[in-house]
Amino acid sequence: MFKDLFRKPKYVTVHADTAKKDMPDGLWQKCPNCNEILYAKELEKGLKTCRKCGAYFRVGARERVRITVDEGSFVETDAGLLSTNPLGFEDYPDKVARAQEATRINEAILTGEAAIGGHPVIIGVMDPNFIMGSMGSVVGEKVARAVERAIDKRIPLVLFTASGGARMQEGVISLMQMAKTCGALARLHEAGLLYITVLTDPTTGGVMASFASMGDIIIAEPGSLIGFTGPRVIEQTMKIRLPEGFQTAEFMLDHGFVDMVVPRADLRNTLIKLLDLHTTGGNGNAQHYA
Repeated sequence: MFKDLFRKPKYVTVHADTAKKDMPDGLWQKCPNCNEILYAKELEKGLKTCRKCGAYFRVGARERVRITVDEGSFVETDAGLLSTNPLGFEDYPDKVARAQEATRINEAILTGEAAIGGHPVIIGVMDPNFIMGSMGSVVGEKVARAVERAIDKRIPLVLFTASGGARMQEGVISLMQMAKTCGALARLHEAGLLYITVLTDPTTGGVMASFASMGDIIIAEPGSLIGFTGPRVIEQTMKIRLPEGFQTAEFMLDHGFVDMVVPRADLRNTLIKLLDLHTTGGNGNAQHYA
């Protein structure tokens, strides 16, 4: 009897399948900045902003459209444009297919017609989850077509950028899109139409060196990485130490590269105010300004 008091308890083996609770995927998300565990539905209500540290989660193209334009106003354009494989990379088609499935869009930018605060606009939104928002031939073509549509309809153009740069699988064809988009935007400028860019994290490489930096008004989300090449590459290549906060949205604002840094919660209202200021006669035609 007394031996039973000091006897070690037997351990029961529980199989993983039995112990695992039936919990839906994607119910919780961890903040990449402070590691706080966040309830996904609350995170969505907060526009993908961490309640603890205020850090921004990256937003997909369709979600960005949803929180920016007037409800029910978005009509997608050029959805049928699809990437080819000009250099014959063996895994490239599969990579594009996986990105399409994950993001529910056919390319790294979603374009269309919409209204923001009642103002008709042409809008384009890059998706950082589609091969890191890289710019290939289809991205460049969709941007150029969006510009041409804005000129034809004589309404403002709003582009949200998020990109790691040109898409290496398309080689020089991807680099050609820089000149192509800049040429189209030069025609928009000559037509006297308003072009607003919103730089989100990250906006780098060939996208930054082309259409992202050509806005009449350039807005950035707080903390966004903005630049042609990342700071670590610059430091390693040039053997220099860069200033604190180099290439952040706030650094770019201090040095005159962007016009304003706007919190995500205020972006829609800021766009409405800008469109109000630069629209004449209530007919959707925008004034050009120096």
